[in-house]
Order: sequence, then structure tokens, then C-alpha cells
Amino acid sequence: MGLLSFFNKELAMDLGTANSIVIYNGQVVIDEPSVVALDKRTNKIIAVGMKAKEMEGRYSSDILETVRPLKNGVIADFEMAQHLIRELIGMTNVNRTILPPSLRMVICIPSGITNVEEKAVRESAQQAGAKEIRMIHEPMAAAIGIGIDVLKPEGHMIVDIGGGTAEIAVISLGGIVCSNSVRVAGDAFNENIMEYMRTNHSMVIGLRTAEEVKINVGSALSQLDNEPEDYCTLGRDLVTGLPKQIYISYKEMAHALGSSITRIEQAILDTLSATPPELAADIFRTGIFLAGGGSQLRGLDKRIAAKTNLEVHIADDPLRAVARGTGIALKNFDRFQFLIR
Repeated sequence: MGLLSFFNKELAMDLGTANSIVIYNGQVVIDEPSVVALDKRTNKIIAVGMKAKEMEGRYSSDILETVRPLKNGVIADFEMAQHLIRELIGMTNVNRTILPPSLRMVICIPSGITNVEEKAVRESAQQAGAKEIRMIHEPMAAAIGIGIDVLKPEGHMIVDIGGGTAEIAVISLGGIVCSNSVRVAGDAFNENIMEYMRTNHSMVIGLRTAEEVKINVGSALSQLDNEPEDYCTLGRDLVTGLPKQIYISYKEMAHALGSSITRIEQAILDTLSATPPELAADIFRTGIFLAGGGSQLRGLDKRIAAKTNLEVHIADDPLRAVARGTGIALKNFDRFQFLIR
């Protein structure tokens, strides 16, 4: 058994639009931004993950390019995705043996992914060195990661708000009964903030700054019990072209993000309206479960609860719920194998 495990390695991967997480031996070993930095003069990869993200917006476009290989939860740049997966595998040290091991991977994918997009994920992992690749849908992985017994004949609603998509699914008896996917999530929130700053404050900010604003004062509600302090935001004045700083409040961010959150709410309502009545009764009792980085937006749970008249729960460590569930499915492969394609 020991010799067999030496030559057979298993990795679970949450290949996300914003962050990628790798689980090996039941532990999170890699948690890095899904960013690749390319030297345009030599066409060589010079950094991946956090090192690459730190370079965003701080380079000459003639020398360096930073690429996010995934967009809206799926691969937008096949070659860069291949480099990203290979580097993530390399960071785990699983291949640092005399004879390269046979590598099995389970990768989570959006429920609304097309066959072409799924094939791109599979081929990227194969080119990166994986021998056997299986897929599990993100809402199912999130439910397992939250601790829900997905095999029971009981309905549960999962809302996974990641970097590129918000995945809504009703799960029962190990299957997704009905689902919805909208391409509104963390990246859309950042774009909303950038547009708000441009329109209302004549100020241009970059993606990294928009992300910082979202983390520090992002809100789904204009009234919060624990109000964060106004956040000092740095950027460029659209009129003068000079550096500029202003203080932004969470109330402004609630306004900036309002339309995107409304789209997520509508997707939840549409999914609830398509839910069979017996499962709808279960959801009335169990409530809605939120996962993904976007679920941490201040007041989002209360806003969804007010819209649906249902109890809303935020997962413990929502950022890693999908990755954790993917790892559990891999570790208990025999039990969950019919959930993995």
C-alpha cells in the first residue's frame, strides 16, 4: 500500500477565476491568485500566483504582461491556464521524485460550463502532467465542503459566489435538481467600483485598488450594525491627470454594487421558483447556504434573507469551501464517485 501510494498521487484543485487552491493529503497546500506573469521579450513565464499579482498594473506593457487565464469561471487562455496548472502542481512537490508519480486530479467546474469549456479544463490539466482528471460541479463541492450530507433525500440550496460566477443550485440525493449560473461575482463587483469611482469622483483606479476598496468598505446594504471606517482610496484624477486620494464610505459602495447584487438575487428567486415543492419545503426549514469569497460582502446574507424570507447561513471559511469539498470527494472517492465525472 505504501509503495502504491508512492507512485500514485492525488490532488484536488479549485481552479478559480480569482484564486486557485490545491489540496494534497487532505491539507490546503497551495492558495494563490490565478495570475501568470509573462516576459514579452522572451515569451517566458517569470511568475505565477501572488508574485505575478503583485506585478499587475506596475510594469511596462512592452516588457511584461500579466494574464488571468480564467474568466467567468472558465478557461479564457488555454496556454496560460496550462502554465498555471503546471506551476501549481510544481508548488506541491508531488513530482519531485526519481520516477514521476501517476497523478490523479479532481477539479471543480461551474455547473453551467459547456462541453467545450470542460474539455479545455481537462486538456489543460493533461498537458500540465495529470494522468487521470475528474470533474465535480462547484455547488456540489461547496455543499460537501460546508458539511451537508448531499446523499440524503433532503433539499438544500447552495449559492457559491466566486470571482467570475455566482452558482445557485438545489441539491438532493447526490444530484443537482435545478441550478442557475450568472456571470456576476467578485470581478463584476470590482468593475462596478471602478466605474463608480470614474463616474462619481472623476477618478481612475486599478483592479488591485478596487479589490482593496471592496474588502475594506464593500457592502450590500446602506445600513450596517458594524459600520467600517471610510477607506482612503488612491488613484489618478480623470481631469488633471494628477495623483489623487479620496475617502470612500460603505454606503457609496452599497450604491455602486446594488445592480450586480440584484442580478444575483433574481437568479436565486428564479432557482427557487423552479424548485420542486417537496424540496422547497426542505429549503424553508434549512435555509440558504452561501459560499465563495463574494459571500463575505458585508450585509449580503441579510439582504438575501430579506429578499427571500429565508434564513441565510454563511459557510465557515467560505473562500475554501469549494476546495475543501473537492478534497473530501477525492479522499472518499468510492462514496462520491457518482458525483465525479
